[in-house]
Amino acid sequence: MEIRGPMLLPARREDIELETIDGLTLVGELALPEGTDPVATLVTLHPLPTAGGFMDSHILRKAAGRLPALADIAVLRFNTRGTTSPRGTSEGTFDGGRDEAFDLAAAMDFVRERGLPRPWLLGWSFGTEIALKYGRDHEVEGAILLSPPLHRATDDEVAAWSGDERRVIVLIPEFDDYLRPDAATERFASIPHAVLIPVEGGKHLWVGENQTRRVLTEIVAAVNPDALPLPSEWDGEVVPDA
Repeated sequence: MEIRGPMLLPARREDIELETIDGLTLVGELALPEGTDPVATLVTLHPLPTAGGFMDSHILRKAAGRLPALADIAVLRFNTRGTTSPRGTSEGTFDGGRDEAFDLAAAMDFVRERGLPRPWLLGWSFGTEIALKYGRDHEVEGAILLSPPLHRATDDEVAAWSGDERRVIVLIPEFDDYLRPDAATERFASIPHAVLIPVEGGKHLWVGENQTRRVLTEIVAAVNPDALPLPSEWDGEVVPDA
C-alpha cells in the first residue's frame, strides 16, 4: 500500500500533558517506535495558531504518523498556549512568541523526564521563530526550520546561533509567501554553518505528497540518515483515515 496522506503507521501513541512554569497545562501527543527504542526525538513547534496552525498541521501530523515506524524517531507534538486541535485546547492565550518560551521549556522538561534521546527542534513557520528565539537555551542537537518567515526572530537572535556548534538546517520553499531562497541566503548569512536547502516548486504550506516526502526525507537525513531512503510502500497495519 502506498504511504500517503494521513495514514498512521504502527507506533506507541500516548496523549500527554505539559505543565509550564507559569502554571498552564498544554495538551499533546508522544509517538514512539512500536517495537524498539527511538534513536532520536523531534520536538515539534507548529505554525501560527491565529492562522490555523496547531499540533495537527499536516507536516507535523505526518511526521508523527510515519517516522516512528519508518525511521525509529520519537515525535512529540503539542498545542502551544491557547491553541485548539482535536486533541484538545491548551490553557492560556496566544502571546505572539513571547510567553511561548515557557511552552518550549515545558516540552523540553518532558523530554528530559522521559529520557527521550537526541532531541531536535522541528519548527514550521511560526514554530521556527520559537526555535530560533529560545532553542539555544535547551539541550538539543539542532534545529530544523521549515518555511521560516523571520517575522518575530530578530537579526540578533538569528546571529546568536553563529557561535553555537549545534546544527541549523533550513528548508526554503522556492515560492514561499514570506521568505524565498535568495532572501533567506541574506537573512541567514550570520550563521556560517547553517545549511540552507532551497526546495524547487515548494510553497509555504508544503501541500502535496511530493512535498511531504521531500520534507520528511530532509528531516530524516539530519536526524537518522541510516533510515534513508524512506520507503513509499507499507505492507503492514495502517489507520488510513485517522
